[in-house]
Amino acid sequence: MEALVEMKRFSPIYFAAPVLLLVTIAFSGCGLTEQSKTGNNSNQPARAATPVPAESVRAPAAPPAQSGPAIASTDGDKPGMRVEVQELKRTSGDTLSLKFAMINDSAEDLSFGYEFTDPDHSVKDFGGIGGVHLIDPVGKKKYLFVRDTENTCLCSQKVTSIKSGSRASLFAKFPAPPPEVQKIGIVIPHFVPMDDVPISQ
Repeated sequence: MEALVEMKRFSPIYFAAPVLLLVTIAFSGCGLTEQSKTGNNSNQPARAATPVPAESVRAPAAPPAQSGPAIASTDGDKPGMRVEVQELKRTSGDTLSLKFAMINDSAEDLSFGYEFTDPDHSVKDFGGIGGVHLIDPVGKKKYLFVRDTENTCLCSQKVTSIKSGSRASLFAKFPAPPPEVQKIGIVIPHFVPMDDVPISQ
């Protein structure tokens, strides 16, 4: 009889413990369910990034190549025309090599024809730059183009025109002045003469 009384005294605890355990599990399950709905589950595997096709990845465009700095420049008698000298250098065969760019920033094309020819060789130099020459003011000497056995100048030839907004790279060969001459003048028809242009070795 005493044993039965003792059982009745403690029976609420025995019955309450399983109920409390079930309620705890139920609430924990609800929390997990809600967490998975909101996407905050730290155990959820990371979503893989979408791969980008290789052809859609482009490297930055390289800047256009630039020519070296001009060692001399001058303007033409027509607005928008100018010349930039890139090189005046002593070369083999006791010659002087001139390289320059003629730039047309005017609104019209520049036709060559006889515009830059040497009057003494105008027919032979048609479409060329045979009229370009060098002046040594100290030695008081004028240097004309080197010419071959057929009297053709060693220079740019058959240049029809320079389009508006474009440029032409031109060259010429001259007899080299004496070694002590380190600067010389360059004269191009229809352009302001350039004085004291340095000669490189």
